[in-house]
Amino acid sequence: MGGESTTRTAPRSGGGTSSGPVGSRTGQRLSGLVVALGLVLFLGGFVWGALAYRPYTVPTGSMTPTIDPGSRVLAQKLDGDKVRRGDVVVFKDTSWVSNALVVKRVVAVGGDTVACCTKGKLTVNGKQIEEPYLPPGSLAEITDFPTVKVPAGRLFLLGDERQGSLDSTAHLTDAAQGTVASSAVRARVDAVVWPWDGFLKRPTGFETLGTISQPGPLRPILWMIGAGVVLILGGSAYGPIAKRTSARRVRAAKPEPAGAR
Repeated sequence: MGGESTTRTAPRSGGGTSSGPVGSRTGQRLSGLVVALGLVLFLGGFVWGALAYRPYTVPTGSMTPTIDPGSRVLAQKLDGDKVRRGDVVVFKDTSWVSNALVVKRVVAVGGDTVACCTKGKLTVNGKQIEEPYLPPGSLAEITDFPTVKVPAGRLFLLGDERQGSLDSTAHLTDAAQGTVASSAVRARVDAVVWPWDGFLKRPTGFETLGTISQPGPLRPILWMIGAGVVLILGGSAYGPIAKRTSARRVRAAKPEPAGAR
């Protein structure tokens, strides 16, 4: 009617979607999914690592320079029948040490014949073994030991620093001629993690005798954990970044005051 005034309400912008300072709903949902995926990878990597590996401290220098005294290592839990020549293993044999774990390198397995030294090198089944992990002069500094035939289901182990290492050569007079039951093995060392020295090099010198061990799953575990951290940080950063971007757009869209030049 002519005397009536009509008040109209301005329509709300947005059409049902949020365009607030922290970005669109789609962006928020995607960032949430990224964070969730990151958490799955991060926690999954830790759980996998806890199930597959155990940390150990190596108290002596018998494995130098491969493992320095006091180093912290990660060792993959596995059965002794999966041990191969060249593996660095953690084991417990009460005839060696009453109540402690020992870390040594397997140089011969059941059925092998091992002796030292021929032209300064260890021999297994009559073949000279290249051992680049040894410190200079390591073999030259030890006394030759007689040929040992390793019984089935047992292992012959040496330290990488073989001068004074309490390894199989220190127990040659035992009934088992210094060998250790494969069932005594608790784990195989994959990496030195503190101080960080990286993954142990593969003992390729034993390849002429047969299969050597493949690396454990430590690398993919670390990749999972690292990828999880990146995704969590990246997804969490979306909100602050979107807020800053939105604020900049608002400032840029404001009209200049009248008379401004």
